[in-house]
Amino acid sequence: MNVLRNLGLCLLLVASACAFNRGTLGDDIKPDIVNSIKKSSTTKAEVVALLGAPDRILQVNGRDVFQYYRYDAKAGSLLLIILNFSRLSVKSDDLFILINRDGIVEDVISSRRTEALEFRFWPFGD
Repeated sequence: MNVLRNLGLCLLLVASACAFNRGTLGDDIKPDIVNSIKKSSTTKAEVVALLGAPDRILQVNGRDVFQYYRYDAKAGSLLLIILNFSRLSVKSDDLFILINRDGIVEDVISSRRTEALEFRFWPFGD
């Protein structure tokens, strides 16, 4: 019986593996470019010249909302024969630019959260 148990344990150790993955979606949103966009004076064309085409355009109460985003994801996995454990961490940087009916920037809303995203291997809790 001990031989079978030891053989099973060895097989489990040999057949296990770890995997680490990372992915990003969208371009980096540079704070200096965001700071150069001024409310009530920057035009829609200037925003596109500075940041490129938006990732998404929404219509809200007759205004255009340009959304720019960058997602950063990291995953760690423990792969066993029968049971696999994985943990995925995702953070995003988002930039929303509200443009009024005259084509002028009305508001700029941004967040920056992708700094220091860690690989977290253990799938249970923090």
